[in-house]
Amino acid sequence: MKSFFGMYVRSAKEFTKLRTIVITGLFIAVSAVLEMFSINITQYLKINFAFLAIAVIGMLFGPTVGFAAGIICDVIGYMVNPTGGFLPAYTLVAGLQGMIYGCWLYIGAGWKPLMKTSDSGKSFDFSLLLRAAAARLTDVIVINLLCNTYLNMHYGFIPKQSMAAAVTARVLKNALELAADIPLLFVILPASLIAYKQFSPKRAAGVQE
Repeated sequence: MKSFFGMYVRSAKEFTKLRTIVITGLFIAVSAVLEMFSINITQYLKINFAFLAIAVIGMLFGPTVGFAAGIICDVIGYMVNPTGGFLPAYTLVAGLQGMIYGCWLYIGAGWKPLMKTSDSGKSFDFSLLLRAAAARLTDVIVINLLCNTYLNMHYGFIPKQSMAAAVTARVLKNALELAADIPLLFVILPASLIAYKQFSPKRAAGVQE
């Protein structure tokens, strides 16, 4: 893997490419649509799959773009499906979520492939799947269980209690979500990556990558 901070610089340079802006905008729109179909369990507790769009953005364009996209997605998501008041702290946390996916998944980070050869002789790189699982697990622990739990208590959305008790109360819900979310990432991420490479400018021009 290339320099950790260098990955942020390389991701920032993605902003100079028109393709980055167009594709990121497309997936931000997808995130907004997924947000519209979120399931509100309580006023401040909902289940949605908008993270899938953020994960794809992080994979393609890295943590810097992922951070910006996370913030924009949160703002637009609130506009299309407002729940309670708008609180900037949650928006910053959404940016952190995008950065997490960018750090784990960015194709420009120089992750070493982990190849597995089948009996038919075909090789498959399953490193993306491992990183996808790690990214979602990090997201659930850092964002859902830690950051959001703290903010929910701070703003009075859940009863004041010890952090450990509050996190424990949310573990089962997040564990169930994790079991459903990881298989979705296993499908969406490779498919998005194949489509991205298939329609890249180099391939369209007949240039071998």
